[in-house]
Amino acid sequence: MLVMVGSLIVLVCVLGGYLLAHGQLLALWQPYEFMIIFGGALGAFITANPSKVLKAAAHEIGALFKGPKYRKEDFVDLLSLLYDIFGVMRKDGLLGMESHVEDPYASTVFSAYPRLLREHHLVEFITDCLRLIIGGNMEPQELEALLDAEVETHHAEAEVPSQAVITMADSLPGFGIVAAVLGIVTTMANLSSDTSEVGAHVAGALVGTFLGILLCYGFIGPLGAAMEARAREDGRAFECVKVGLLANLRGYNPKVSVEFARKVLSANKRPTFQDLETHLKGDHAGAGA
Repeated sequence: MLVMVGSLIVLVCVLGGYLLAHGQLLALWQPYEFMIIFGGALGAFITANPSKVLKAAAHEIGALFKGPKYRKEDFVDLLSLLYDIFGVMRKDGLLGMESHVEDPYASTVFSAYPRLLREHHLVEFITDCLRLIIGGNMEPQELEALLDAEVETHHAEAEVPSQAVITMADSLPGFGIVAAVLGIVTTMANLSSDTSEVGAHVAGALVGTFLGILLCYGFIGPLGAAMEARAREDGRAFECVKVGLLANLRGYNPKVSVEFARKVLSANKRPTFQDLETHLKGDHAGAGA
């Protein structure tokens, strides 16, 4: 929603200021200039990126209009899930989690949180980490190095679509210059025959530069930045799991381990200590209660 609001503000302010300065709106209607600029940038975008990135970028752009992937209540569920997992491990030992890890979708622990079960990458990350803890006999510092590498890889992959869009945005002013130069070429070609429309041709060429800069800094660039910010915020869930598992492996009790995990979350998404405590004591405490 904020993406649409911001784009609308850019459009209203730029065009509104132009009209208030006695500009003619029809002079900006240059569909061929737009075709050259946006079509050229889109073609370069397709050339530069594999199909996987193209699909991911389209998906992430659509996701921006749906709001954040993880809301505060989702993080409450995630922390509660970690608390339940730590409770089972404390009560039944590491092997007590083995059946839950092998089939999380049939697990009584995981199935208590159906929203999280739909996040396949997150569930896979949790179960892979638990497999290492159960069967790896690893020291906390060894596991931490491994998880850091995996989380870093996940973050890098999640930001690839946004970086691709930002790169496309950076190319738009260049294609705006291309459109402007082609407009000047057209103008020069017409000088020998009809000079009455030279001003209109030059104005159209300048619109190409204007459109390239406007699309870059007013729309596509901010869109890529929003995608990047969303990817980083979504990555907090993986950081949360990593910190909680490491704290539990170091011997902290379930509540303290969950508190370690809670501290990783952003202030606007982090449930308060009291809210989480109340939630854990309620019906959703599950196996960790």
